[in-house]
Amino acid sequence: MQKRVVCQKCMHYFVTWEVNKPHGCKSYGFKSRTLPSIVVKNSSGEDCKLFIEKKFENRS
Repeated sequence: MQKRVVCQKCMHYFVTWEVNKPHGCKSYGFKSRTLPSIVVKNSSGEDCKLFIEKKFENRS
């Protein structure tokens, strides 16, 4: 069982600021109303294979 993909923690995820398509995926190249990982799962039946976790720097 694969761990749930959290798009907001992926380096490919971005916010579009478009009211109808607020979520985007640079890797798959699309914008959508729902999170990209859900679109990928519904379209292909498989979990996202392109997830790469963002590296956060210590900002203290």
